Order: sequence, then C-alpha cells, then structure tokens
Amino acid sequence: MTARRGLAVVTGASSGIGEACARGLAEAGYEVLACARREDRLTAVVEGIRAAGGSAQVQHLDVTSADDVAALVERIGDRGVDVLVNNAGGAWGLESVAEAVEEKWRWMYEVNVLGTLRVTRALLDGLTRARGAVITIGSVAGRYNYVGGAGYNAAKHGERSLTEVLRKEIAERGVRVTEVDPGRVRTDFSLVRFDGDAERAEAVYEGKENLTAGDVAEIVVFAATRPAHVNIDFVQVTPIDQTSV
Repeated sequence: MTARRGLAVVTGASSGIGEACARGLAEAGYEVLACARREDRLTAVVEGIRAAGGSAQVQHLDVTSADDVAALVERIGDRGVDVLVNNAGGAWGLESVAEAVEEKWRWMYEVNVLGTLRVTRALLDGLTRARGAVITIGSVAGRYNYVGGAGYNAAKHGERSLTEVLRKEIAERGVRVTEVDPGRVRTDFSLVRFDGDAERAEAVYEGKENLTAGDVAEIVVFAATRPAHVNIDFVQVTPIDQTSV
C-alpha cells in the first residue's frame, strides 16, 4: 500500500498533462485537489482516480479569476500544500507579429503568466508550512523562439522568468521549485490553438513521434517525490524526433 504523502494541488487537471499529473500524484500517495474550469470533465477525472483507489477532490478554478483563487485558498485553509502543479495554460493562434491579435496575446499572458502568479502567490504560506514543491509546466517555447509563436513564446518566457526568480526568492523557506518544459505532446493543446479545427490540430502530430501526457506526468511525480534537500531546477523533455522547435 502506498504511503500517504500529503496534499497536491493540480491546476488545469481536467485533461491532458494536468489530468495525467493528477492521476500520477494520486498513485504516488498524494491527496489530490484537482482544479480546472470544466467541472464535468474534472469530475470524471476524480471519479477515475477514486475508482483506482486514490484520493481526489474537485475544485472549480479559473486561474484568471481572483475570486476562484480566493475560494481555493479558503478551501485549503491552514493545511500545508505539499505539491503545487501549475499546469493551466495554453496557446492561441499562430499569427505573425505584424498580424498579432491583442486579444489572443492578452489571454495567453493572463493564463500562463498571471494565472501561475495568482495561484502560486496565494498558496505560498501553505507550501512553506509543508516545505513543499512548486512544479510549473512550461514549454520549449519558453526557451526557443519560432515563427508564428511570438505570443506564446512571450508568455512562456514570462512564466519561465517568474519560476526562476521564485526559486531564488523562496529557497530559504525550504520550498523547492521546478520547471518542466515539454516539447510536442499529443493532447488537445493544438485544438485550442487552432480554434477547434480538429484537422489542423491532428496534422501537428501525424507521422511523428509524440510525447504522451503520461510521459510528462512521470517527470512531475519524480520531481515531487525527491527528498526535501533535493531541487530539480528544470527538465526539458522532447520526443526523440524533435530536434528543433
């Protein structure tokens, strides 16, 4: 029987990497608070975790909403937070800088950067009490720029800077900070980016080796379960055939 490890909060847990992280952390013995906007899908994820013998609860959370973040904090109360997985994020559009759509840029910054900021800042006291770990799902787009990616590149570079500075600021509290930067992962990520165009989204993955959400989740669980004195600063993970962005 897996020993219980404490509380793990996972944002964007209704599908893809977030769902896989919620399942993996539950299997590792954490009590998972699975957070996302889509409560119907989130409920199915939590029911699956429970059916497999894990412990999980549903929490509605839009990381762009200060009220939702406040409700999350109220629910957790004075408990320690052993793991926070900042997974909520996304890309929208592939327009050039000349044709940039400000609404899309603003949304990407709100979700990827300010959303990560809001949740992390709100849970820092609980993370400090537990000497916990903050694990942020970044992207290779936060390290390498590419044509058509300016808005997403900018957002993920911002999230990366936030994460790196956070580690410098809170290491003395005993809180570990890790960034996991995946390359091409086969999820519904591209479906969002292409405004629901399933054919264009599928073309991103066809004929290629692709990471699975589970591949990324295994790294997250590994980082979360290291001894308290061990910090994994960042991990970049790509499918074997992805040698450029």
